[in-house]
Amino acid sequence: MRLPALALAVLMTATPALAVLPGERLSDPRLEERARALSKDLRCMVCQNQAIDDSDAPLARDLRVLVRERLTAGDSDRQVIDFLVARYGEFVLLRPRFGWHTAVLWIAPLVFLLAGIAYLLVVVRRRRVAVVTAPLPLTDEEKARLEAALKP
Repeated sequence: MRLPALALAVLMTATPALAVLPGERLSDPRLEERARALSKDLRCMVCQNQAIDDSDAPLARDLRVLVRERLTAGDSDRQVIDFLVARYGEFVLLRPRFGWHTAVLWIAPLVFLLAGIAYLLVVVRRRRVAVVTAPLPLTDEEKARLEAALKP
């Protein structure tokens, strides 16, 4: 019983390891904090669904170094992002900017959600109509035919 509890405690205290190497870190804590914030929003072009801060890929390392070089040169966060987008395209952003060319990415989930809600409303409304509509009582002629059919 102790071993599973110990394993659970170790897993609960585990934190994800960042791929930033000590040699990449900036000596200025404010610039390093800005670099980390920017790196969380940039996609590793190799891993594709991972931030460059979390990736061990050589290209991700190059991007981390490039971000730090641009910040050291005095670029603002916006200028660094614009530079990377100009160089690698919008795909480098984990969350693409809203524009005409990305409108489908942002609007499609909302459209599908609304279509799903509309479908559920139609299904519920049809079921409700089916439940509310009570069967009509049998006419005298139908009752007579039913009794005749049930007699042996």
